[in-house]
Amino acid sequence: MPAFINGYDKPALNAPEQRQKSALTMAEDDDAKIRILQSLRGKICEAKNLGSVSGPNRQRDLCTFCTISLDQEEVFRTKVFDKSVCPFYGEDFYFEIPRPFQCLSFYVYAKSVFQRDLPVGKVSIRKDDLCKYSGKEHWFSLQTVDPNSEVQGKVHLEMRLSEVITENGSTGQHISVRIIECKELPLISGQNCDPYATVSLVGPARSDQKKTKVKKKTSNPHFEETFFFEVTRSYSRRTQFNVEEEDIEKLEIKVDLWNNENLAQDVFLGETRVPVKILQSDHIHKAWYLLQPKGNGNKSKSDDLGSLRLKLTYIEDTVLPSACYTPLCTLLLKSPDVKPISASAAHILGDICRERYEVVLPMVRLLLHNNRFVPFVSAVAALELDNTQEANTIFRGNSLATRCIDDMMKIVGKNYLSVTLKPVIDEICESNKTCEIDPIKLKEGDNVEVNKENLQVYVQKVFSSITQSSSNCPPLMCDVFRSLRHLACKRFPGDPHVQYSAVSSFVFLRFFAVAVLSPHSFQLRSHHPDPEISRTLTLISKTIQTLGSWGSLSKKLSSFKETYMYDFFKSFQEEKCIEKVKKFLDEISSNVSKESSGLEDAVVLKEGEVQKRAQGRKPPGMKTFKKRWLRLTNRELSYHKHKGKDADRTINVKNIRAVEKVDESAFNRKNMFQVVHSEKPLYVQAGNCVEASEWLEVLSQVSRCKEGRLATFHPSNYTSGAWQCCQSLSSNAPGCKPCTTTMLANLQLDIDCDREAERIFSLLSANDTKLQSMEDACASLAVYQGPQREPEEYSKFTIQEPKETFHTLKQLRNIMEELQRQHNIRNDVRQYGSLDNPIVGKTS
Repeated sequence: MPAFINGYDKPALNAPEQRQKSALTMAEDDDAKIRILQSLRGKICEAKNLGSVSGPNRQRDLCTFCTISLDQEEVFRTKVFDKSVCPFYGEDFYFEIPRPFQCLSFYVYAKSVFQRDLPVGKVSIRKDDLCKYSGKEHWFSLQTVDPNSEVQGKVHLEMRLSEVITENGSTGQHISVRIIECKELPLISGQNCDPYATVSLVGPARSDQKKTKVKKKTSNPHFEETFFFEVTRSYSRRTQFNVEEEDIEKLEIKVDLWNNENLAQDVFLGETRVPVKILQSDHIHKAWYLLQPKGNGNKSKSDDLGSLRLKLTYIEDTVLPSACYTPLCTLLLKSPDVKPISASAAHILGDICRERYEVVLPMVRLLLHNNRFVPFVSAVAALELDNTQEANTIFRGNSLATRCIDDMMKIVGKNYLSVTLKPVIDEICESNKTCEIDPIKLKEGDNVEVNKENLQVYVQKVFSSITQSSSNCPPLMCDVFRSLRHLACKRFPGDPHVQYSAVSSFVFLRFFAVAVLSPHSFQLRSHHPDPEISRTLTLISKTIQTLGSWGSLSKKLSSFKETYMYDFFKSFQEEKCIEKVKKFLDEISSNVSKESSGLEDAVVLKEGEVQKRAQGRKPPGMKTFKKRWLRLTNRELSYHKHKGKDADRTINVKNIRAVEKVDESAFNRKNMFQVVHSEKPLYVQAGNCVEASEWLEVLSQVSRCKEGRLATFHPSNYTSGAWQCCQSLSSNAPGCKPCTTTMLANLQLDIDCDREAERIFSLLSANDTKLQSMEDACASLAVYQGPQREPEEYSKFTIQEPKETFHTLKQLRNIMEELQRQHNIRNDVRQYGSLDNPIVGKTS
């Protein structure tokens, strides 16, 4: 493409260029509809050989914990692990990432009683490198925590290299550097910083430095200051003197961000370096630069601080406008009607990605949202049963059917689990009674009979909670269990017990028993239990599995390998347990409609510590934000002075009229949101960006269909007789900004169909070679008329009807190509900088 000089007309575009320009324009118009959605799932497993904080004598006294930070903002913390240099944390985590970030860091701290917690070391992974570790466990060496490497944010610069003619006719080169603004600078001691910038032209034997004004109490300062630097010495146009180009090659524009500390030493916030050689003469270079650690983060050799084992899965989805996903969703939702089911798009997706467990979840969510899950899973279960030869092995493998039902139960049965198990799980974890009954694992002073009695009490409580919970079992789960029961009886008509084992293998083995074993994974507890409590939960889970299988008569006492378990089960009345299990299984898989007990109304949706702004008028100088415990249920939002205390204030969710973010400038605080109700707004500050996003999401879900919802809101506060956002004088003035429209349409299941469709597209694209292999297999099987002798690679796929399967594959291929084209169009309008200094956003 030829370069054009300002002031000259550009030539007319030809037809292909016009189409490309039109596509780019449409893509830019759709930018507002495109969502970049990020999530992080993983586990902080354990640490090994942690180094001492202050000398070798302290090593055995280390009480440590781990934190996770997005840049410098802490978003997750494990519990404190007592006195070990090799602690096992075992903490699972999952959260949506609501903002851009540069670096994900894991810190290990030593807990201190009398002073602030001391850092042992950290693991920092740049966002671009997260994909290298996705889905697998890795050991990471801990690095020293250096204040000069703890940076975040970005700076907007405009630079220009110009020739300047002096009064005597000589010519020189000058650089103008305009600092426009910064974004997302870190908090200092929990508050917005007082930032300023220094600008330097650095090179051999020179370092010219200039400084901006200090901006008060902001993480997003607007500077709008320009500085000028002389690059080369002046020369006359009438001479043959050459400019010293080697100087240009060695010069850099260096911008440092600092927090003004007044009487103390200023705090380094980050730097960026721009080589002068990238500037073209008389061209403006305008870009966003991510702030970097001091000295480009060069690491000095540090002592051995130990290592940390982590499992990480980072996912970033670029979600396009809804219309782009209509063909893919339509094809997937037709799956239950395709004969045979193995030729359907949903089954093909599960088939080619069978090694990747996460592939099933977006498909299940999509089917659930559109009420197509039950017919699909019934068809897939029927196919599996056709290949099952013995009734006692029914649904025991890790098949597409079992994975779909597992994910469905986790989504649909979340509140059911909470109502049924959370009270008794809380009691077990907080009472901390010893329940070990294995003679080999008993500690000195333990009484095995007392332990056995403790365990029996807990098992009876859990068992009773489960078998008396049928009225709370979600209707969708009942529909699936009823279908499984019918299919099992049809496949094995001579076995009277298979109707129970088909249901118990899911509801006991894969649902309740797993939740008891790992309550933190099902949001029943906030942290992984202690080793002793974990052992108690293991014994209870093992017992519940066995009691649940008694209903199908698939397990007898004599089948226990451990003698201590055999003796323990003698204390249970087998016939009564069998009767209770069968009654429960009948109730959750029958056609009889159930009356709700109403217990689900009391489910706690979210709770946690926040900073709440005082509702009343406070005299000047008094603190207006106080720590409170915020608690949300299906029925009400309340805040308390401390967890477990009586509510200071309760707001019925029917009276919530809007839930929106608050501008940072309103209170000079980040992560603020407001709950607008029948009285004055409730202003709340969450602990971090993840917490704020989760509160906004769950409050919006519970209140969005209530009557009286507002269409507009004020993003700032009312003070000094006016709204600070629009300067309206009346405190009752209508809002000046439209309320956020919620993207999710399914109220009960919290499902974003566009996001799930994008996830499915990404998974299909990542397995493109397997799609091609399946196409080749279909073509080969359709042409070959002899005995069915499948090559080894073809046996990995389920192909019953080659022609029908091939037709579906071609449809998938066409849809994927079109979606990729849509992504490419939108990617073309985004330009990025170098790897050393990535540019965020668009360049001019």
